[in-house]
Amino acid sequence: MAYKEEFNVLLIEDDPMVQEVNKGFIESVVGFHVVEVAGNGEEGLALIKALQPDLVILDVFMPKKDGIKTLQELRKQKLEVDVIVVSAAKDTETIKLMLQNGAMDYIMKPFKLHRIQRALEKYRKQRISFDKTETFSQEQLDALLYSGQNMKSEESQLPKGLNEFTLNEITANIQAQDVPKSAEEVANSIGIARVTARRYLDYLEKSGIITLDVQYGGVGRPVNRYIYNKK
Repeated sequence: MAYKEEFNVLLIEDDPMVQEVNKGFIESVVGFHVVEVAGNGEEGLALIKALQPDLVILDVFMPKKDGIKTLQELRKQKLEVDVIVVSAAKDTETIKLMLQNGAMDYIMKPFKLHRIQRALEKYRKQRISFDKTETFSQEQLDALLYSGQNMKSEESQLPKGLNEFTLNEITANIQAQDVPKSAEEVANSIGIARVTARRYLDYLEKSGIITLDVQYGGVGRPVNRYIYNKK
């Protein structure tokens, strides 16, 4: 089954300066492209119907139609688009309403780059998994839904020199493939050095997340390839 490698994003945000900053943050993550920007919910709904983006990054406080009404209207019209909220709203009622209406994540302003990177990487992982998998075991679904929990403690346990963002990116890259990939192929896909990719792959293999598949050719040394462990 084919899966998406590029995700089109619609940004709905009324502040022009924040629009530019958020657009830069989103497009800093490989595979995400902002196709259009809307200044309020009314414009956003029209653009969603016209452009059919994969993902909407939605503010709450906006003129004409705020984020709450926009998300409720999205669900009412059964428009098939995923939503991540990025807003200064911190009150329980607003957060609860946005999550109840299907927001996949809620990021509070001001936020750091790694927070939206983390949200987009989790979104990519879920989309690829849903595109590739017809049925899930409970263990597979738990791993997908709760992969971001205890993030600080997990990252602190990583070997020196490894970071969680790159680790997740490599894991998603391997998981998206039906055939084993070499360290060089992974490195080229992610845009990192082969020796760096090898360190992450060795860690993932020792953790049982991926499986080493040694392939022998007619001539030369065997090639170590890696495949996601679906068990």
